[in-house]
Amino acid sequence: MPAEYAGQLLTLKVYPKRLCVYDHETLIARHPRCWDRHQDFELPDHPKALLEQRRGARTQKLLGRFLALSTQAEADYKALAERRLNPEHHVQKIVALSEIYGVEATARAMPDAFTYQAFSGEYIANVLESRARLQPEPAALQLTRRQDLLKLQMPEADLSLYQATHKRPQEQS
Repeated sequence: MPAEYAGQLLTLKVYPKRLCVYDHETLIARHPRCWDRHQDFELPDHPKALLEQRRGARTQKLLGRFLALSTQAEADYKALAERRLNPEHHVQKIVALSEIYGVEATARAMPDAFTYQAFSGEYIANVLESRARLQPEPAALQLTRRQDLLKLQMPEADLSLYQATHKRPQEQS
């Protein structure tokens, strides 16, 4: 049945070769009668309204998640809609990237896209991948406990190497 009739009391009239469904006196659907089990018959127009409603709801939810990524997301979306043929695809990809790399990392990559006027999911994916590859440089070893500092033992410096190779000019003559 069409989605708008869900939950309503309808009348079913059964004939030898067809089934008819009525809302009061209005014919809603006519299907061929089938005696086989587990057979579904559906008119192509019946699910269209429901699918459009679901698609619109899914798009709105996705757009809401995109706009929640950063304060600049609305400007990004406007620029994306102006330059791309399918902004919903890029919004979907950017939201998926936020699930993979985290919301904060994705929000930091979005201003770079705005700076370089590159408003696509692919550009933000490249920025996130390159930042994920960068490893922080190791920091200096920090000894914080005083007792660790007292236990350090430094070997005596061997200066004989310098004395043997650098003879004073007086010693050479």
